[in-house]
Amino acid sequence: MKKFFQEIKADIKFKSAGPGQKLTDSAGEKAPREKPQQPALRQPRQGPTDEAQMAAAAALARLEQKQPRARGPTSQDSIRNQVRKELRAEATVSGGPELPGTKEVPEPKEEGSTHLAVPGVYFTCPLTGATLRRDQRDAHIKEAILSHFSTDPVAASIMKIHTFNRDRDRVKLGVDTIAKYLDNIHLHPEEEKYRKIKLQNKMFQERINCLEGTHEFFEAIGFQRMLLPVPDQEDLEEFYVLSEGALAQPQSLERHKEQLLGAEPVRAKLDRQRRVFRPSPLASQFDLPGDFFNLTAEEIKREQRLRADAVERLSVLRTKAMREREEQRELRKYTYTLLRIRLPDGCLLQGTFYARERLSSLYEFVREALQNDWLPFELLASGGQKLLEEENLALNECGLVPSALLTFSWDAAVLEDIKAAGAEPNSSILKPELLAAIEKLS
Repeated sequence: MKKFFQEIKADIKFKSAGPGQKLTDSAGEKAPREKPQQPALRQPRQGPTDEAQMAAAAALARLEQKQPRARGPTSQDSIRNQVRKELRAEATVSGGPELPGTKEVPEPKEEGSTHLAVPGVYFTCPLTGATLRRDQRDAHIKEAILSHFSTDPVAASIMKIHTFNRDRDRVKLGVDTIAKYLDNIHLHPEEEKYRKIKLQNKMFQERINCLEGTHEFFEAIGFQRMLLPVPDQEDLEEFYVLSEGALAQPQSLERHKEQLLGAEPVRAKLDRQRRVFRPSPLASQFDLPGDFFNLTAEEIKREQRLRADAVERLSVLRTKAMREREEQRELRKYTYTLLRIRLPDGCLLQGTFYARERLSSLYEFVREALQNDWLPFELLASGGQKLLEEENLALNECGLVPSALLTFSWDAAVLEDIKAAGAEPNSSILKPELLAAIEKLS
């Protein structure tokens, strides 16, 4: 490739060198050069002549016609751009005008980037109601939980325990241990030993101290840190000691314990981004953003494990059960899916879902958009396949990933009633507020 560039530039320089001299000319015919008496001022280098410019254009034309051998990612466009850059650089150094045909071509933009079906995957914070991007949700929820300490420290510390700690088994073990401490206090209020918890206790260190939010919880429900003497030991030890005020309200401790045991992690809720479009021939075309395909660190690790398993599978015979497990792994490839439902009047109802959500979630989404949400209906996949709500299948198990176009159909009995009443079965069935916000699908 380097030789290819050198030949092109040599050809251009040769043709721009001007008229030459025959080798048969006598050396004596040359006029002797006079030695300059004083160093002359350096003249600025002249730009390429018209002949040189024409030669450069001809070389580029030949380059466009000539098909170079493919080597890796090399293409004609990249070669032409590289040659243009080098020729333009030489013209700039020489102070001359830019060679014709050497103007750099702008990089092509990604097609369809301005007409995405959705701008991305968004979530709603259950604490603040804010709409968040996927990369914002965890930080926003943590900030919301920490700000909640000023109003309800008990609830905030419980949310912190369940949300900030990812290991669910470790969280359950720690929560059960805290509940045991509180049960002992409730069942034996007269026993002083149950009102004290030694922080250096091995069980406390292994099960509770390692979890975020546990210390805030103990302090919020009435425990105080104190240094107390320990029998047969000179140094004082640190304890959590329940205050007298908290001990006088055993029902509060019991309520806090139930609150702790019944809590769940605070997770951002997937925003459906519900939209309604006018009838369009583009209904089956989905231009999805990268959020529908980008993998998290956990998903990348899982994909790596699956590839390692695939290599191992090539060397062994597979049973039917093994093949079914492989199919299930393929279904878990996508995290989100974008679905459109074509309604009887041709309008399109669009929403974003988790790929592992059940069909009941899809039916609920459609039902919430209908004027008469109590009327039974059916959803049909491509090919007329019925998607029954009671089957309780996941969306990816029905092949509805990463996007799909479904068809709304009235239940047979409802359709007969509509026709008997003289109504139009293909009339609009959406709520008025949704029709008021209808859009054009581009």
